[in-house]
Amino acid sequence: MRFSLGELAERFDCELLGDPGIEVDRVATIGNAASTSITFLANPAYRKMLLTTGAGAVILDQSSASDCPVAALVTRNPYVVYAKVASLLFPEVITERATHPSAVIATSASVADSASVGAHVVIGENCTIGENVFIGPGCVVGDDCHIGHDTRLMANATLVRRVTMGARCTIYPGAVIGSPGFGFARDKSGWVHVPQVGRVTIGDDVDIGANTTIDCGAIEDTVIENGVKLDNQIQIGHNVRIGEHTVMAATAGISGSTTIGKRCMFGGASGTVGHLTVCDDVIVNGLSMVSKDITVPGIYAGSFPAAEVNVWRRYVARFRQLDRIAKRVTNLEAMQKKK
Repeated sequence: MRFSLGELAERFDCELLGDPGIEVDRVATIGNAASTSITFLANPAYRKMLLTTGAGAVILDQSSASDCPVAALVTRNPYVVYAKVASLLFPEVITERATHPSAVIATSASVADSASVGAHVVIGENCTIGENVFIGPGCVVGDDCHIGHDTRLMANATLVRRVTMGARCTIYPGAVIGSPGFGFARDKSGWVHVPQVGRVTIGDDVDIGANTTIDCGAIEDTVIENGVKLDNQIQIGHNVRIGEHTVMAATAGISGSTTIGKRCMFGGASGTVGHLTVCDDVIVNGLSMVSKDITVPGIYAGSFPAAEVNVWRRYVARFRQLDRIAKRVTNLEAMQKKK
C-alpha cells in the first residue's frame, strides 16, 4: 500500500516539513531506508544517522527537525506515530471465517459463526468463543474457557482450563495459560502436591508473548488486567495480579501471590520473590530482583553490569569483606562516642 505524506500528516496530526505529494510504501531503519521508505528517530543515539538517511521521510520530534535532510513528519511521540504508520502500511491479513474439518469441538462449546478455527484445534466442554476470534492451528482450548471478541490465539497456544479472556487480546505461539502452579507441601516422606483450583482471568487488549506461561490460581484467581503486555518466555506464578497497562520484557519471572500495580515496567530477566506488592508506576531494570514490597513509584535496580573477569573477582573479594569492615566501623564509632 502507498500513502502520501500529506495523508499521513493529516491522519496522525503531524506537522509536515516537505512535499505532501511524496509517497511511501514501506518502513525501514534510519540507516538503510530508501526513497519510498518512511523511518523514525526516537533514540538520540541514532541522530548521527539522520544526516545521511536515504528515506523518503522521517518521523521525529521538533528538536531533531532542523537536522533532517529529507521530508519530516514532526510529532511529540515519534515511536507511537511510527507504529500507527507501520500498521497502516502493513494491515493485518483478514483470515477466512471458517472451521477446519480437522478441528475437534465439544458439543457443549459455543463458537461464534464469525470465528476462525484452524487445523487440529481442540475446544473443550462448556467453552465460549466470541465474535471474530481467530484460533490458529494446533491450539488447545480446555474445558470451561471463554474467549472475548476479536481475540487471536496464534499457533499451538494452550488454554489449559477455566481461563477467561477478554476482547482484542493476542496470544502468541506456544503460550500456555492456566497450567497448575508450583504448589507442594513438604512432609517427612517428601513433597505432597497441593491442588491448584483457581482460574486465570485476563482483561481486554492484553498481549502474551511466545512460550510465556501463566499459572492458574491455587485457590483464588491469577489476574492479568486490561492492556498488559507480556514479552516472550515470561513466567507468571499462581495467584499473581498484574495491574492495567503494565509491561514486562522477555524472561521476567513473577513468583506466586505477588501483586504488581498499574503502568509498571519490568526489564528483561527481572523478577520478584513471592507474596509481595509493587505499587503503581514502578520501573524495574533488567536483571533486577525485587525482594520486598515497593511502595513508592520510581526506578529500581539491583544488578551489576558485566566486567572483565579479574575486575569482577576483585569486586567479589571486597564484597566478602563488607561484614568485617562494617563491624570495624561500628566499633570505631562506639569508641568515638566514649571519648
